[in-house]
Amino acid sequence: MTPSLSLFKNLSVREKILVILLSLSLISLLIMGAVAFTTIMAIGNYAKNGSLDLGETAKNGSTVALAGQSLANLNVVVENKALIVNLLFNITDGEMEILAAQAVTLQNNTPLNPRVRSFSRNDPPADKFEGTFAFLVPNSTTTENSEEYRKLAGMDDLLKKVFQEDGDMTAIYIATDSGIMRKYPYDNRTDPDYNPRERTWFNDAKKSSKVVWGYPYDDKGGNGRVVTSSRAVPTKYGTWVIASDFTLQQITDNILNFLPDHPGSYHMLLTGERSQSDKIDLNNNPFSSSFLIDNKGEVISGPCLTDDNTKCEEVFGTHNILNSSHPDLVGVGNKMIAGGDFFTTITIDNQKFYIAYAPIQSMNWSLAFYEPASEVMALANMTRTDIQEKTNETTKEINDITFRILVLFGGLFCILLIVVLFLSFRLARIITRPVEVLRQGTVAIGKGDLDYHLAIDSGDEFEGLANSFNSMTLDLKKNIEDLRRTTAEKERYSKEMEIAKEIQDTFLPECIPVIPGIELAATTIPAMEIGGDLYDFIPLGQDRWGLAIADVSGKGVSAALFMALSRTLIRVSGISEVNPSVALKRANRLIYEDGRSSMFITVFYSVLDPVNKTFTYANAGHNPPLLVRRDSSEVQFLDDGRCIALGVVPEVGGVPGKRVLESGDLLILYTDGVTEAFNPQNEEFGDERLASYVKKHRDDPIQKILAGIIDEIRTFSDSAPQSDDITLIVVRVR
Repeated sequence: MTPSLSLFKNLSVREKILVILLSLSLISLLIMGAVAFTTIMAIGNYAKNGSLDLGETAKNGSTVALAGQSLANLNVVVENKALIVNLLFNITDGEMEILAAQAVTLQNNTPLNPRVRSFSRNDPPADKFEGTFAFLVPNSTTTENSEEYRKLAGMDDLLKKVFQEDGDMTAIYIATDSGIMRKYPYDNRTDPDYNPRERTWFNDAKKSSKVVWGYPYDDKGGNGRVVTSSRAVPTKYGTWVIASDFTLQQITDNILNFLPDHPGSYHMLLTGERSQSDKIDLNNNPFSSSFLIDNKGEVISGPCLTDDNTKCEEVFGTHNILNSSHPDLVGVGNKMIAGGDFFTTITIDNQKFYIAYAPIQSMNWSLAFYEPASEVMALANMTRTDIQEKTNETTKEINDITFRILVLFGGLFCILLIVVLFLSFRLARIITRPVEVLRQGTVAIGKGDLDYHLAIDSGDEFEGLANSFNSMTLDLKKNIEDLRRTTAEKERYSKEMEIAKEIQDTFLPECIPVIPGIELAATTIPAMEIGGDLYDFIPLGQDRWGLAIADVSGKGVSAALFMALSRTLIRVSGISEVNPSVALKRANRLIYEDGRSSMFITVFYSVLDPVNKTFTYANAGHNPPLLVRRDSSEVQFLDDGRCIALGVVPEVGGVPGKRVLESGDLLILYTDGVTEAFNPQNEEFGDERLASYVKKHRDDPIQKILAGIIDEIRTFSDSAPQSDDITLIVVRVR
């Protein structure tokens, strides 16, 4: 029932008519009142709206101007600073390429005698900038007298030159596959066991043909935050890798910590003060700031970043922007990581901020600049407050006039309401007489009197409704009788199916046999009340057992009867013949001769010898079982020993398959109801899912494996109905 109808649920028809008429009258009255009220209010609204329009124009004009200027400045600042940061890294890339070109030239020429001296660990120079630190790393495959060592020394002059030209470098060095390392400036604090060939910067460079940048880290030598760039150079001696440590201090000091004066500052607008410098220190500026993050959200550099990698107490002070407790800031972080170039507004701790960000293309980093929106909106809010005070005075006058009008219309409403009540009662009596007759008829039908006849002679829809009601009672009597017969037939069929299921269950083993050295578990789940799958354990003497699993074509009663016949013939043939192929051949002959329909049966029949630990089998068109060896994680499908299904042709042949079993081996015998189970998307469960589950749970108890496969199928199938009978036998050698 809809909500609108539920409002009348407990009302009589007469009351409903009354409510409807009253509602229509009230709506009409309100429409008329609204027209009059609008006319009277026009003069007052003209004055009020004039004041509001003037204030809104002033407020909106200042707001748009200040916000537009702020956003424009934000975009310009962040884009320019992103270009500068990107340029710094591109310069370093160019320097690394120059060094790489020099390395290629050196390895093909006669060794040079560098002007820059190299010093060993135990013979340091008086000044570390006098020369390079050269040494052989642990497990080096070369010597100081080798040709490669002498040619590599020719890089020392260029290493020093590049270091002197680039003020952002803290160290520059080169290492080789053979175990040579040269570093400028001299620094013998390197661990004697240090091996660059095990470092990320070395191995990442070897995987690329370009300059590779690592992640920022805190330098142990006191140089603050640094990031390493490296470039691999293939040579005839192996790979040389040139690397440099780039300090982020200049970015923090000269780019992030200083920003142009912002004309959007509320303080500046009120006082007119301007900074004497072109730049202001953001650590002491409450209005704006910036920060730099990498592609994982880590804050690399910012105005509050210290040498110990901590942040000052501010809303943006977080080690990883994605770990922030502010959802808006996390959303901006995700867009920055994705390489976005945009500006937006965010709210943090009930404070609104304008924020713009741009990518650092060369490093896959992102730079952001933000400022509080309150500084931009302060003047507009003051103007809005003044306008609101004037508006409140005007509104009070208008409200007094409105009250007097409402009193007048209230009196008119009461008069009209009395008239409508009188008319509604008169009309309800005329309409509700036929309704009462219909109600009496429904009560009689509800008590089971289907012979009750309605008599209404009104000449309108109520008379037609009474005729339909009389026809309905006749149809209802007929349908009840048909339903009674159908229910009785269905109950008889259900009883017969229950008896058939009980008979079918007698053809399956009553219990799992106890076989020394063998663990067994089995189950069958029919798709209908009765099914066409079977499994059997046949004692063959001399401690041997026949294991059979089969699937009859079709479902229902016919499949169950054919299954009972086939089970008896397979058991008789198995007891009289040890060879599985011969046993199936005899069973096929008997099934084919007795078969009076087009049905057939797939069978996997095997002979299990627990004493000699052999498993001999033949497969008549059935799904190949799975074998998981104790000492192997691979799943084998026993797909040999095959022949055609039984009952199709007079004679079947084939050579039996055989496996020698070991302790811990696991066998899974199943019907196609397992692998051909479907989910709502019409996808099959399949051999791969079955094999994957068995492989993962191979060490579980066999009952748990059996139950787990069934649960896995049901989870996969979800709401899809079971399409075929499911039968499983699990065997484990102890």
